[in-house]
Amino acid sequence: MLETLKKELCEIAKRAQHDGLCKHKSGNFSIRDSETGLLVASPTSLDRDLMTPRDVVVMDLDAHVVENESGLRPTSEVLMHLEIYKERPEVAAIVHTHSVYATSFALLNKPIPAIVYEVANLGLSRARIPVAPYGRPGTPELAASVRQAVREADCVLLEKHGTVAVDSRNLYEAYLKAAYIEELAELYHHALTANRGVEPEPFATEELQKWAYPSEITFPNQH
Repeated sequence: MLETLKKELCEIAKRAQHDGLCKHKSGNFSIRDSETGLLVASPTSLDRDLMTPRDVVVMDLDAHVVENESGLRPTSEVLMHLEIYKERPEVAAIVHTHSVYATSFALLNKPIPAIVYEVANLGLSRARIPVAPYGRPGTPELAASVRQAVREADCVLLEKHGTVAVDSRNLYEAYLKAAYIEELAELYHHALTANRGVEPEPFATEELQKWAYPSEITFPNQH
């Protein structure tokens, strides 16, 4: 069931591990199927390098497991994924990582401002990556804590925990956003360090919203 999505999840999960966004057994991933409304979720307590499509769990939005071929349970943080899908019905995929620089700011409960223009495509409605209040991992409290933050942005820090990135297209795009969270956090850390703690000047929300592909570029079939 949903074999293509299971394979996609395995590929992206392994890439996230190899790229250092989450190590060992940390982090989790899910994709929602637009036709059935079901989602595929990464299993709990399994090293990504050992994960195969048959280990990926199929669930519905009410937390009922529909299929788990290898007998594994879904990630204990799947309640957070379910809450995000309910809060943002357009979301197709979710990536949760524990990347080092971003998690450092999550530990400090410190939002990351939009200090480079590349964040214009990260869905940051207030020109920042917000922090969702602390909730114990695997609990309904954590699930509820992300509601406000994911209304504000596609990229979120989880206080004392890690990061979440969502996308309305596919898991690869959600993964890229998670990677950008870490890149932005690293840049922010270096800017603060180089400037002795003085905040770099962020972009205004209005400026980020003005981006458009250059109209000066023309194509052969353009009339």
